[in-house]
Amino acid sequence: MSGKVTDEITTLPENPDSAFSEKFEPVETITGSPAEIPFPGYNPAEHEMRDISSKELLKEITAGWNLGNTFDSRGGETSWHNPQTTFTMIRAVADAGFDSVRVPVTWQNALGEAPDYLIDNEFLDRVEEVVGYVLATEMYCIINTHHEGFYPEETQEDEITEKLTAIWMQLSKRFVDYNEKLIFEGMNEPRWYGTSSEWNGGTAEAHGVVNRINAAFIDTVRAAGGRNTARHLMIPTYAASAESGAVMAISNAFPDITKQDDKVIVSIHAYTPTNFALDPKGGKKWLPERHEEEINWMFGRLEEHFIKKDIPVIMGECGAVNKDNLEDRVAWAKVYFQKARELGIPAFWWDNGIFTARYETSELFGFLNREQATFAFPEIVEAIINHS
Repeated sequence: MSGKVTDEITTLPENPDSAFSEKFEPVETITGSPAEIPFPGYNPAEHEMRDISSKELLKEITAGWNLGNTFDSRGGETSWHNPQTTFTMIRAVADAGFDSVRVPVTWQNALGEAPDYLIDNEFLDRVEEVVGYVLATEMYCIINTHHEGFYPEETQEDEITEKLTAIWMQLSKRFVDYNEKLIFEGMNEPRWYGTSSEWNGGTAEAHGVVNRINAAFIDTVRAAGGRNTARHLMIPTYAASAESGAVMAISNAFPDITKQDDKVIVSIHAYTPTNFALDPKGGKKWLPERHEEEINWMFGRLEEHFIKKDIPVIMGECGAVNKDNLEDRVAWAKVYFQKARELGIPAFWWDNGIFTARYETSELFGFLNREQATFAFPEIVEAIINHS
């Protein structure tokens, strides 16, 4: 817990889906790709910025999709075995009925030395190009800092804050002309990696550090000026967790963190129920009575601590891992996304592009066949769109 941030990064798995990345065996690439749809370009200056609250904004966002295992890798866009992102892929997401895309980005290997942490311009250009793909389809887009290895301990707080604010000042300046359809998410899942506190909702110390870093992120973006003064921002709970301790810690501190800023959204990730939705070796059968109760408990917690307090929420990651149980996953999606809709919480499917077991603990969240630009499970897409 007392190691440097840079040490923490080196201890993380090469691929977040497994600690067994060395056992990867390349899967056969599907050929016969469809004709590419030309990217029409995107000029942010041609799009006005609306000054509306996040609560109003979220009325326009329902169902989202994650471009996972792409820019969030540390080795480059295709290093986790997904193809280069094209406008054709993103167009397919919009055509399926999704209205938003989350683009996770790990900046670590594109950063220069402290204290400036200058971002490699070529990498940033490419991220901006893909952001343009999303916005050209009139969908909303979220970008974040993803696998930076932020360990929210007081001894590391200054170093984390310095790095995070340096990154976001640069991003704020690069994207200053973009309108409200581009959302910034400060951190992904800040947590105590590899400890008993990693996924249990966190400690008082970790909560305090996360809250203060969230506040520094907001201050940095606002200080960048221009359209960033009205930019919608997402801040996570500890580990982006829906556990009670993490939820209450940010809910109680929200007015102080945001200084009454009405353009701030809480970011939550929840693969509920865990045994069915996340654990590759867990149960594959949808058990309505038991599983719906778990989903209702989780969303009830978000309703009590956020929705009833007029605190906007985005479910930035969710999904049900494939265990050759399509009908069960469809049943899960109907209940999960319907409950999210009832509370006004947009939910984003986590798509890591993995369809076949590559590691001993592969999480098969593959959703869009990116080579073909078609969804592999249209039944789940229909359940999501019709219940969002």
